[in-house]
Amino acid sequence: MSAPPVTLVPVGRPEPSPRAVVALTIDGRRVTVPEGTTILGACASIGTAIPTLCYLETLRPANACRLCVVEVEGARVLVPSCSRQVDTGMVVHTRSARVAHARRLVLELLASSVDLSTTPGMADLLREYACAPERFGPPTPSAAGAARDLAIAGHHAAPDPAHAGSVAQPVKVDNELYVRDYAKCVLCYKCVEACGPDHQNTFAIAVAGRGFDARISTEFALPLPDSACVYCGNCIAVCPTGALMASREHELRAAGAWDESRQATGDTICPYCGVGCTLTLHVQDGEIVKATSPYRNDITRGNLCIKGRFGWQFVQRRG
Repeated sequence: MSAPPVTLVPVGRPEPSPRAVVALTIDGRRVTVPEGTTILGACASIGTAIPTLCYLETLRPANACRLCVVEVEGARVLVPSCSRQVDTGMVVHTRSARVAHARRLVLELLASSVDLSTTPGMADLLREYACAPERFGPPTPSAAGAARDLAIAGHHAAPDPAHAGSVAQPVKVDNELYVRDYAKCVLCYKCVEACGPDHQNTFAIAVAGRGFDARISTEFALPLPDSACVYCGNCIAVCPTGALMASREHELRAAGAWDESRQATGDTICPYCGVGCTLTLHVQDGEIVKATSPYRNDITRGNLCIKGRFGWQFVQRRG
């Protein structure tokens, strides 16, 4: 008696089931997107830019910064576009007077209390929304000097200690790999999520305190070498303001020598193990000054380990 034929089942990713489509209106324009798309994603699909600080495509939305708010007809309050999913028939206004007023106020409050001088694009946003952060107190570098310096020099200016903002505090330098300058922190929660459930699952940092005392901290405010930190640097990768920064970049910025316009980038594969993480090396004046990894990479999604993030320094060992 012959054996029954063997049916081979192909191994691989199952074909995704088609999603229903949702039709809505954005700024008077009819848009159709897949069900489950956020308002931010729908806006991006038609080229409508929405400013964000706490949003990143590889992290779950934290709804913290409130820069991405939009107006939805019929809604009582402005809604965060990074987390609110589209509904059929929804009518969205991304540039209404109410939205512009809310964004201007958020920007002014941030710029009056936090050093935003190393936040990419912030000077342009302050100009676009005609912000006057000095209404809320002495100007920080982002409000007073950074916008001018950025426009003239074409790169980020070094912070001015004389205008440190209301959350000023000493820069924390307790290891050789990266520094923490929480005078630049906007409590976007990105570093907490990257260190925690979204990526690393180390849980070395969290938000401590409440109200004006809220801050990013290790457990019991321990120095990093005594904490659970594994120095992967994934918190640096997601930080939108430069509050967390690799030591070499921090040194060059402090010396006024950091210039992204003179930097070249190139991709390579990390040589330390068989995972195959993609490294993007940033080179300035013949020196590797930083290593990152692409967000849109199936292997890394922007993440690296300590070797990939910092282990290239042997190439140009100084001293």
